[in-house]
Amino acid sequence: MPSALPAELFADLLTHFPWLDSAQPPWHWLGRLPDSLARQCALLDPAHWAVDGDIAIHRSATIEAGAVLKGPLLIGPHCRVAAHAYLRGGVALANDVTVGPGSELKTCIVGPYSRLAHFNFVGDSVLGADVNMEAGAVIANHWNERRDKTITLRCRQQAWTLPTQKFGALVGDHSRIGANAVLSPGTLLPPHAVVARLELVEQDPQG
Repeated sequence: MPSALPAELFADLLTHFPWLDSAQPPWHWLGRLPDSLARQCALLDPAHWAVDGDIAIHRSATIEAGAVLKGPLLIGPHCRVAAHAYLRGGVALANDVTVGPGSELKTCIVGPYSRLAHFNFVGDSVLGADVNMEAGAVIANHWNERRDKTITLRCRQQAWTLPTQKFGALVGDHSRIGANAVLSPGTLLPPHAVVARLELVEQDPQG
């Protein structure tokens, strides 16, 4: 990660996903995630993982009827993916992650014990451990309303212009995102952040 990003943002994410390159910033992880997951699926022990092409599901995970799973995809131990959830574009779930009914994840890395309650959208984002998203909370990944689609991430008086027009948020460990809140593209939440219900977080006002 760039030195200006908080080292504690994701305290043990690399322990759960050691194939992530710690020398690269998280948006590079996401850009390479589909290829990385496809390679990892081929290396897993079939005694513990059900592997079907580029989809790997730990045998202790629960997938409810009606969930839509599109590879590349890795679903870790004791995860629960509820009915009508939709996972696509390269998704990695660490252990004990809950994806509630009607939730959609696109190109995401989600740390252990994190929970998307229901009817959430999370696009092109990294969530740390024990992140809780209440019903209807959204992490937007594209400046639909702006002519200039550039996404800028800001932290500690520094800024990075990201090499993509699709990026959501970096959400630190133990953060809480209230019902129907919206995180705009380029959001960074430190560990233990609390976003109120119905709150709009917009850290890139200049566009």
